[in-house]
Amino acid sequence: MATEGKYESILCVKPDVNVYRIPPRATNRGYRAADWKLDLPDWSGRMRVTAKGKVAYIKLEDKVSGELFAQAPVQEFPGIAVESVSDSSRYFVLRIQDDNGRSAFIGVGFGDRGDAFDFNVSLQDHFKWVKQDNEISKNSGAADSGPKLDLGFKEGQTITLNIGQGKKRDKPRPQGAGGFGLLPPPPGAKIAPPPSSGSFNHNIVPQTGNTELDSSNSNTVMQSASVLEVWGDFSTPASSCPPPPVPQETATSWIQF
Repeated sequence: MATEGKYESILCVKPDVNVYRIPPRATNRGYRAADWKLDLPDWSGRMRVTAKGKVAYIKLEDKVSGELFAQAPVQEFPGIAVESVSDSSRYFVLRIQDDNGRSAFIGVGFGDRGDAFDFNVSLQDHFKWVKQDNEISKNSGAADSGPKLDLGFKEGQTITLNIGQGKKRDKPRPQGAGGFGLLPPPPGAKIAPPPSSGSFNHNIVPQTGNTELDSSNSNTVMQSASVLEVWGDFSTPASSCPPPPVPQETATSWIQF
């Protein structure tokens, strides 16, 4: 058998159950507990529902000794092995079998509706698990029979990984007030206005015939102008100021002389 070598689990145990001889079913309308002799059960004992693999077993045993009276193997539920009656929720019809394969139908009933409910739910839960297990086996079998995805590298195929070569973002450089990268002036500092054209008069020398003197004077003027543009128009002590320029008339008369 397929269930050999598998452990047996207990699904439900009910200490009080009654067994009845039932007449054969004459029509297809189902069994009725009212047709049984409910006040005179043919046997009383306990019921133990077990599972071995995917097959459930309803065992009727003696309350004291535990001797097996009859058992009904259940391979599907609902099915022919366990049927409900049409006029009560506390009575069922079982198909019992012996070791030789002979079968018979008997009626069983519970004195409490809660016991009948537990018996019904235990069978439902077991065969719900059987259904899920069959679906998982079917899906796994279909996956194994299908084409397998080849994720291996083909001959000559390579792969390139770029790690740590992302683009670096340039940080913006702080600009000064004028936009030329110069630092702003310190707080409280006074910026002198640009020098006027009149401040350069003391460096102008009248042109003469000496070209060397003219070139040196022009260089001096340009150097002075560049320094003033960078550092500003600073005040000069009175002692270091150059003498006032010679009037043009005197210079002209001296050259004529």
